[in-house]
This record gives sequence, structure tokens and C-alpha cells, in this order.
Amino acid sequence: MSIRAIIETKLKAALKPEHLEVIDNSAQHAGHAGARPGGESHFAVVVVSTAFNGQNRVQRQRMVYQALSEEMTSHIHALELKTLSPDDV
Repeated sequence: MSIRAIIETKLKAALKPEHLEVIDNSAQHAGHAGARPGGESHFAVVVVSTAFNGQNRVQRQRMVYQALSEEMTSHIHALELKTLSPDDV
């Protein structure tokens, strides 16, 4: 299973998002620190979830990092996050 698919699966299970986008930006970072030859190291994620209701930006990001804790220590070098509640959209 690709890292992108793992990210999608774990975030769907943890946050039950209304909207989820996972974009592999690894090609833009080729040759940079943390970039792997096969890609799948740099991602941008947009997630809209009611789980974020009443949470500030840092709390929302922590929820994502917690869901992806294993991948953050082994596969993901950079993760750009846009975390929104449905009221923010």
C-alpha cells in the first residue's frame, strides 16, 4: 500500500472527514533533505472534519499527527496541513 493510501485510510478512520485531499508533493522536493528517490516523502493534506469543532489550529494538527504517528517517524519527511471544521469552510 502506498504512503498516500495509508495517510488517507488512517485519517478517514481517525477523523471521519467530510472532505479529504492528500497531495504528494515529493517531486517538488527531489534532491532536498528527506526526499526519497521513489517519492512519497512530502505531502500536503486538506481535511475538513467535525472532529475539529472547538479545537484550535495546534490541537487539530496534533490530532492529525497522532493518527499518522508511525508514518511521521518512518516515511513522511514533511506534512503541510490545512485542518478545517465544517464551520470554517
